[in-house]
Amino acid sequence: MTVRPPSSTALDRHREQNTDQEAVGALRKRITEAGVEYIYYQSVTLSGRVVGKVVPAVHLLRNLEKGVQLHRSVAADIQADRNGTLLGGGPRAAEFTALPDLDTFAVLPWDTSVARFFCRTYEPEHRPECGGEPFAADVRGHLIRRHREFTERTGLVLRTGCEPEVTWTGPGLEVFNRPDGCPAYQVDLLERYRPIYQKVMTYGRAMGLDMIEGDYEDPGQLELNWMYDRAELTADRLVTFRQICRQVARELGVTVSFMPKPATGVMGNGCHHNLSLWRGDDNVLAEPGRRELHLSETGRHALGGILAHAAGSMAVMGSTVNSYKRYWDVGLFAPGQIDWGMDDKTCTVRLSANGRLELKLPDAMVNPYLSHAVLLAVVSDGLENRIDPGPPQGAGGEAGDRFPALPATLGEALAAFAGDAVVRGGLGAETADLYLALKGDEWARFCAAVTDWEHMMYAEGTP
Repeated sequence: MTVRPPSSTALDRHREQNTDQEAVGALRKRITEAGVEYIYYQSVTLSGRVVGKVVPAVHLLRNLEKGVQLHRSVAADIQADRNGTLLGGGPRAAEFTALPDLDTFAVLPWDTSVARFFCRTYEPEHRPECGGEPFAADVRGHLIRRHREFTERTGLVLRTGCEPEVTWTGPGLEVFNRPDGCPAYQVDLLERYRPIYQKVMTYGRAMGLDMIEGDYEDPGQLELNWMYDRAELTADRLVTFRQICRQVARELGVTVSFMPKPATGVMGNGCHHNLSLWRGDDNVLAEPGRRELHLSETGRHALGGILAHAAGSMAVMGSTVNSYKRYWDVGLFAPGQIDWGMDDKTCTVRLSANGRLELKLPDAMVNPYLSHAVLLAVVSDGLENRIDPGPPQGAGGEAGDRFPALPATLGEALAAFAGDAVVRGGLGAETADLYLALKGDEWARFCAAVTDWEHMMYAEGTP
């Protein structure tokens, strides 16, 4: 077994960045000017949960170099499976080191005595075989590395923007609309939700989100959007947006939910991913000078990869048992089969504008680090193998047998995920296996649970 010198590890290279005197000086000045007394050092789990520690700001220099330590099972939400086995490592497993990224520092606008960093995580130095190397289940660090590798291999950058739909409930937020009608886009309802959208947008701008527009969509549902950017920055901002929504709900005494399908017969909460590929200042999905809706050859191959692996990616894009209720309730702007279309809102992928593909599979509980890592993998496969997406819907493009069927349950999605080497490879073997274990246990627990629907159907159903 070869033991590498400490200076060769990824952890030490990160430490060198964190101890740059000019950068540290600028950071300490910001902390002093804002009056920051406490700092969250946070990372993100496989399910998209934010975890970490709070440390007094006076220990900044220590934490920039040493980070904070967390038990490795936190990557799987410290969840034991139905047999009592702690997923991701038992109580004797090594901790990991979470080291902050300086450029993610932000002061919480609702309490400027508190700030936060996003961290990347590493194996502890004392492990001779892998000490100081990236922790495999670090979803954020993994996306950053995969995007860098993708750019080095292809010369392309993936830029995305998310459309998070969120349900708000509470006193004064009730909406009554006509049968079979929809209250979408009504400004009067935006006025009713004004305290919510104003706080979310104000806090978002303060934390680096370039808020661009929002609308009221279905009873209780708001969609508030910010400007697109590099995939890893969009992922950070989506997580930040969710934290902001939770804070606003606490302040206003209402409830916010990212549940994909909060009720039957209403729109689900999606999180469509709008994506484009850039080479320098050029968006390669479109061809210069053409105004009609079209895809470049590069764009068609990227789309082909997305569609070819859509079934395998569903366990990531729709990550919960509840996710699949959103696809079953047809006619409510969620796709029912794997296809694509020209500005067609029923399709899995919509060419919404020249240079932009809208992937409609992800829902509001998606882990954006995993979804973007999968997108990089499937787009790469499409480009390398020149996968043909076929014609769009409405142009001889009825996609019935061109691509696999859309999984109808989390169980089917996990089977498709297990059988798709490209999608699993996008996450890495260790993370893919842990994700299968975590979500497989979730599906098993659901299958064993007795629901209200079963009581309604069967409790007094015989004789």
